[in-house]
Amino acid sequence: MNGIKNTFKKTIQRIFTFFWLGVFLYSAYQLVTIGLDYWENRKIMEEIQKEYRPELFAVEEAEESQMIRPQFLDLLKMNGDIVGWITIENTPIDYPILQAEDNDYYLYRNYKHEKTRAGSIFLDFRNDVRQPDRNTIIYGHNMRDGSMFGELDQYLNEEFFQENQIFYFDTLYDSYIVEVFSVYLTTTDFYYIETDFASDEEYLQFLRTIQNKSAIETDAVLDAKDRIITLSTCDRGFNYEKGRLVVHGKLIKQGS
Repeated sequence: MNGIKNTFKKTIQRIFTFFWLGVFLYSAYQLVTIGLDYWENRKIMEEIQKEYRPELFAVEEAEESQMIRPQFLDLLKMNGDIVGWITIENTPIDYPILQAEDNDYYLYRNYKHEKTRAGSIFLDFRNDVRQPDRNTIIYGHNMRDGSMFGELDQYLNEEFFQENQIFYFDTLYDSYIVEVFSVYLTTTDFYYIETDFASDEEYLQFLRTIQNKSAIETDAVLDAKDRIITLSTCDRGFNYEKGRLVVHGKLIKQGS
């Protein structure tokens, strides 16, 4: 009888050993897969970063703003959906901006149309870079390795905010500097991605709301003639599905 009990006990132990070994191997596989995905994404982004050389070209005059700027010509050969470029100093954010017919296509695809968990930095399908709306919205994943919009949360740090209050937004047609005036954590219940406003007063109320929500106070003055840019990413610390980190900035066109 004792022999049967011992055999049964050893069998159970083996089952548990194989079970936990399987869990360990699966977890290791997942970590390696994620690591490779991060590495491949960085490599792919480095390839296109080498092709974008805005410093070789002067900022165009306003009357030339409907011509595609020369620094984008080679990029458009790589992907005709590229509509701009975003650069935030002291972060890895130095990426092409893509736009599709919806906000799903580039959520998990890179500029080579390959599926990847990092996706792309992409413009809301409702926006038009030829004639910016009052609210231009750009999305990107909050990646754990800091890529894409993974370091956008640095704007919640007041020292970083003050030292990097300006970033750069280039489109096929125009060049802008962006003065950041608001950063906050919210949820998808707050509709900060409105692009069309019925009146100046409605737009001004929206501007007051998002400025008052800022975790860091600024003395920015905004009026109905101003156009803004909204950077949106997930808030991993709260809820990856519903939590959002949002940065708003005022668009200032260069060369005009």
